[in-house]
Amino acid sequence: MLLSSADPVYLDQCRAALAAEQAKSLAETNNWSHVDKAQIHADWQVLYTGMAAALDGLAADSEAAQGWIAQHCAIASRFYPPSKDAYIGLALFYEENADMKAYHNAYHPQMVAFLGDAIYTYAMTRM
Repeated sequence: MLLSSADPVYLDQCRAALAAEQAKSLAETNNWSHVDKAQIHADWQVLYTGMAAALDGLAADSEAAQGWIAQHCAIASRFYPPSKDAYIGLALFYEENADMKAYHNAYHPQMVAFLGDAIYTYAMTRM
């Protein structure tokens, strides 16, 4: 499943879901005060470093890739449990926000493209 082949109208719905769910969560949690941000950043570092080492030749829909994305979803869910649409919106945010794209692609030049397809597959098949 390729994120780039998804219906553009649906992808706009995913962007809107991400924005709405994040805004609601931020308002209800005093800007995510419940999140141990240092631990989250450490966990992202471990996850993305491991993913980057395994990324070359890894199909986004493979069991190995989907295992990485299950870990990614678990970390992201510490902020709030995203809906399927909001989780896909997060993948779009990684692609469309220059800072997020640079951050992720610093681990591997294809990280954002991989995350897009792998998150889309995960969300569509497991959420």
